[in-house]
Amino acid sequence: MPKHLLNTMIQQRLQPYLKLCAKHVGPVQPWQISGRLTRINGLVMEASGLKLPLGAGAHIQVNETTMVEAEVVGFSDDRLFLMPTEDAYGLSPGALVIPLTTPPAPPVLGQKPAPQRRMPDRAKHLPVGDNLLGRVIDGNGRPLDNLGAITAEHMQSLASRPFNPLQRAPITHTMDVGIRAINGLLTVGRGQRLGLFAGSGVGKSVLLGMMARYTNADRIVVGLIGERGREVQEFITHNLGAEGLARSVIVAAPADVSPLMRLQGAVYATAIAEYFRDQGQHVLLIMDSLTRYAMAQREIALAIGEPPVTRGYPPSVFARLPQLVERAGNGSVGSGSITGFYTVLTEGDDQQDPIADSARAILDGHIVLNRHLADAGHYPAIDIEQSISRVMNSLISPHHQNRARQFKQLYSRYQRARDLLSVGAYVAGSDPLLDRAIAIFPALEKFLQQGVNERSAGETAQHQLDEILAV
Repeated sequence: MPKHLLNTMIQQRLQPYLKLCAKHVGPVQPWQISGRLTRINGLVMEASGLKLPLGAGAHIQVNETTMVEAEVVGFSDDRLFLMPTEDAYGLSPGALVIPLTTPPAPPVLGQKPAPQRRMPDRAKHLPVGDNLLGRVIDGNGRPLDNLGAITAEHMQSLASRPFNPLQRAPITHTMDVGIRAINGLLTVGRGQRLGLFAGSGVGKSVLLGMMARYTNADRIVVGLIGERGREVQEFITHNLGAEGLARSVIVAAPADVSPLMRLQGAVYATAIAEYFRDQGQHVLLIMDSLTRYAMAQREIALAIGEPPVTRGYPPSVFARLPQLVERAGNGSVGSGSITGFYTVLTEGDDQQDPIADSARAILDGHIVLNRHLADAGHYPAIDIEQSISRVMNSLISPHHQNRARQFKQLYSRYQRARDLLSVGAYVAGSDPLLDRAIAIFPALEKFLQQGVNERSAGETAQHQLDEILAV
């Protein structure tokens, strides 16, 4: 007898018994794959009885109504290493670990079992779109501003494949950030990625807020990663303002959330910027800070046993940094762009910090804020001698290049002779270049300073350069 006829006959004969079982036994819960929590060691939880890929999401059952969300961050033999994305209070040994997948359908005699499909994972697919403008959300896409639920206009995966460098559009247009010193002497291009290197309390948040208010970008995405919770409200209220917030999306993952959420917050902010770029818009992405992102990865890597190699940083930290930064930049020809500013904290103003050194190598320029300038009331405290924009010369005219070079030469010459001038040891006429620098230094210094409520467009900055150097 053919196999399919045999299966049909068996199903027909079993039907009365199946109906009788359904009548007396009642509905049966669908089959559910699960594992058990076996160990918690610091930030890392171990589970057995499951085989899940790296990055997969899971729920750990606290009680009948409460679950803790976690993500697979590693494995060893038959053990999974998970990291919670929220507080893990109340977990007990043997708690159920349930993967974020749909249970497989019960097998039907004579048919192959249906393949198991993965549900949209909150840790991997989060809302993006214009509905997020003016909102403040956490790393999971949940609102923090008490303005109601987020309507998911579109869902986007946090994972992104490497962009083919030959398909990227070249950087050919300037990005006006509204800061005179940057527009005139460190011109930024659409799709460029720059680092803002500064110690604590030097004014980087104020400078970022000015950029967000005065830039000509279509959309602004701000990732506040690993900073103090108090600074989130201050940045939105005092630095960004209502005007900047109206066209911005704020992703906040402060220092008191889990390191996994800090990592996810940075990636989520980048994914939102990628969505706007794919819609043909020009995006300003502000990430404060890249150092806190690296520290979150260090916490995770050390917790799962990765050895530290450079000042306590494991190798995975230096692998993650370019993966995040390379997602910004221009898209394909005809699409939009992501111009990224990543703040890098320099501990004790040490420019050779491992994260600062690595970030300087993978970014398209760096702007250094000097503590001595800030202490002297010079804001923004941009150290023009140590700062550079690597794409500036390909964006500006030869006349602008010449003016910027002259400005830096005169400013640097004056700074080197400052000690001689302060003690009266310099004789006028000994150095014509220094004589000119002394004559116009007040104008040079005024050019580099700018009030918080003052906007300086790119054309205005060039015009002021001409006025100063024409003397």
